[in-house]
Amino acid sequence: MHDARALIEMGAEAVRRLARRGYTLDLSALEDLQSRRNQNIRSADELRAESKRVASEVQQTAKQGGDITKLKERARELKDETREIEAGQEQVQEQLRDLLLSIPNLPDDAAPDGDSDEFAVEVRRVGTPPAFSFEPKDHVDLGEATGILDFARATKLSGPRFAVSRGAGAALERALATLFLDLHTRRHGYIEHAVPYLVTRKTMTGTGQLPKFEEDLFKTGVADRELFLIPTAEVPLTNLYADEIIPPAELPLALTAHTPCFRSEAGSYGRDTRGLIRQHQFSKVEMVRIVDPKDADAELEKMVSHAEACLKELGLAYRVVTLAAGDTGFSAQLTYDIEVWIPSQNTYREISSISNFGTFQARRANIRTRGEDGKPKLVATLNGSGLPVGRTVAALLEQAQQEDGSLVLPEPLFPYLGFRRISADGTPEA
Repeated sequence: MHDARALIEMGAEAVRRLARRGYTLDLSALEDLQSRRNQNIRSADELRAESKRVASEVQQTAKQGGDITKLKERARELKDETREIEAGQEQVQEQLRDLLLSIPNLPDDAAPDGDSDEFAVEVRRVGTPPAFSFEPKDHVDLGEATGILDFARATKLSGPRFAVSRGAGAALERALATLFLDLHTRRHGYIEHAVPYLVTRKTMTGTGQLPKFEEDLFKTGVADRELFLIPTAEVPLTNLYADEIIPPAELPLALTAHTPCFRSEAGSYGRDTRGLIRQHQFSKVEMVRIVDPKDADAELEKMVSHAEACLKELGLAYRVVTLAAGDTGFSAQLTYDIEVWIPSQNTYREISSISNFGTFQARRANIRTRGEDGKPKLVATLNGSGLPVGRTVAALLEQAQQEDGSLVLPEPLFPYLGFRRISADGTPEA
C-alpha cells in the first residue's frame, strides 16, 4: 500500500514506474480524492471548533440569564453539519483506501523491462544438468511406476491438482521439509514458527493477497466468521508483527515455517495440470525477513543465498534470474526467481521466488520500528520459498532417475531418510 501524498509528490515518476508493470495510475483521481479528504478534515475541524465556541457561549449566556434559544439552535445546526461532513469524509476515505489498495508496488529500477518470463535476466547458473543415456521420464511417470505418488486416488478424493504420496515418497517429503528447516534454523539463523493455516481478511490484506487476489484463495468460515486458508506462510509470519513497533535492536527478524499452502490457481488451467508443479494444496518451507529499510537490498541477496543453499545441498542444477518489472508480483518491488532444471521438459522451472517488498506490506499491516530520532517508521519486509516440497520432489525424482527406473537420492538426505535409493518397485534401499 502506498502513501497517497508520496505518490502525488512523485507525480509523473510514479506514473512512469507503475507503467513498467502494466498499471496505469490515474493521478488526477488520486489527487481529487486526497484533496476532498483533506478539505473534509479541515471543514470538520472548523465545525468542531465553532461548536466548542457556541457551547461556551451557551454556558456564559445562561449564567447571565440571557436568551440562549438562537445559540442552541445554532449548536444543533453545527452538530448536523458536522455529522454530514464526517459521513462524507468516511465515504471519501473509503474510496481513497480502496484505490490505494488496488495500486501495486513501484518496481525497482533494477528490474528489467518486460511483462513475462521471456524478459527475465539470467544472473547465474549453478550445477550441470544431468545427461542421460536414455529418454528421461517425467516425475509423474516415475512416481506412479515406483508407487510413491498416486494422482488417480488423489483425484478421487479431491478432484484434479492434488496428489497422494506414500511409502518412500511420503518419507521423502517429510525429509526434505526437515532438511530445509534445519538449514534455515541451524545455518542461517531463522526462528522456526508453527502458525495458523486459517487467517482473517485483515491478515490477508496486510500482505497484499486481498483485495486483488480473492478469486485465487480458498475461503471458509463458521457462522458469520470469515477465514481464508493461507496461500503461503508469508501471510501469517509477516502479520505476526502487524500493528506493532519492533525495537531496532531486534532487527533483522528472520522467521521460517513449514506449512501447507492452498491456492485455487484461478485462470491457470491448461498449464501444468499434470504432476506436482502447480497444485491446489502443497507443502512449503517459507522464509520471511523484517528489516530496516536501509538494509533491504543486502538482505534480499542474503535471502537468495539461503534458498540456493537448499538446492546446493541436494546437488540440483538450477539458475537465478531477475524478473521483469511487468512480471513481478503485486506487492514486490524486486524479485529473483530460482529455477531448477526439469529434465523431462528440458528447461529450468521456477522453484522459488525471493522478493523485496520495501515498506509496501509494512504500511498495509502497520509494522514499524523506530528511527535514530526515536520516532516510529515503517520497516521493510522480504520473503521467499525455501523451498516448496512438491516442486523439489519433482526436480529430485527427474534428476535422480536411473535407466532401470530406480532413484538415487542425494547423500545429505540419508540422515533424515535412513535410505539412499528407491528401487523401481518403490522399495527403500540403504
